[in-house]
Amino acid sequence: MKALVLMCVVVAVFVVSNPVAAAPKYSEWSTPTSLGSIVNSPSIDAGPASSKDGLSLYFHSTRPGGFGLNDIWVSQRASEDDSWGPPMNLGPAINTEFTEAVPGFSRDGHWMFFNRLEGPGSYGGFDVWASYRQHVHDDFGWEAAVNLGPEINTAFLDAGPSYFENDELGVPLLYFGSTRPGGLGGYDIYVSAQLPDGSWGTPASVTELNSPAPDQRPSIRSDGLELFFHSSRPGGFGGTDVWVSTRNSASDPWTTPVNLGAGVNSPQDEQQAYIASDRQTLFLASNRPGGLGGFDVYVTTRMRA
Repeated sequence: MKALVLMCVVVAVFVVSNPVAAAPKYSEWSTPTSLGSIVNSPSIDAGPASSKDGLSLYFHSTRPGGFGLNDIWVSQRASEDDSWGPPMNLGPAINTEFTEAVPGFSRDGHWMFFNRLEGPGSYGGFDVWASYRQHVHDDFGWEAAVNLGPEINTAFLDAGPSYFENDELGVPLLYFGSTRPGGLGGYDIYVSAQLPDGSWGTPASVTELNSPAPDQRPSIRSDGLELFFHSSRPGGFGGTDVWVSTRNSASDPWTTPVNLGAGVNSPQDEQQAYIASDRQTLFLASNRPGGLGGFDVYVTTRMRA
């Protein structure tokens, strides 16, 4: 009996201390489903990102009614069992006569990070900007956005931000794509650590994730152990595909990226995937046949195995 108890204790300690053993296992991703004509339009609808409670879905769109060529919109629902409502423009606090695109959130929901193309305060091309809101359930409470500064932004294209709180190491990180010199080709994925004063350190290339092809819009899971991005690297099923990389802890390097497969990717373009806080829902944009026009927003899900 004592031996059995001891064995149980050893197994329990191993499971708690071993991230691989403790990590949940998931099924394959389902075939992506369009969010339909309430969310999508004949215009380009892409760059989706969901709120922590799953009741707000942000995305960018070139549909009529915006402030510029491309604006950020939000669709809401009363519960996760309800359908998404008609999208609403975030308004002039976020959107301008220039292009705003590809939103993403801090885990606590107070910060939104997004791209803006040129305009006042720009360092050139796409830059990463951020906006704060006091109330995390107020989709229209965003304050005036601020440029994240010259460490993150350059005269080249800096876009697709994904903020990671990094509880394990205690240093918040920002992942993003950039065409700055020194990369392997096109967009590469970089990461920058947030400094104690709130500014950002010099970004480093995430070499495990990058290739000579464009690699863009990293979306990191809230625990830091899974990261999705899109790429046109060899081994895909179409123009751009969604790929994923994992790791055992936030201090480990990323594994060789794996294509999500023909169940998710098509001969057309799948891009700008965003992993929801439930870790089982992935939003993405695709121009596959059957859409309403240009890119549409789709969703795929998985179950815990």
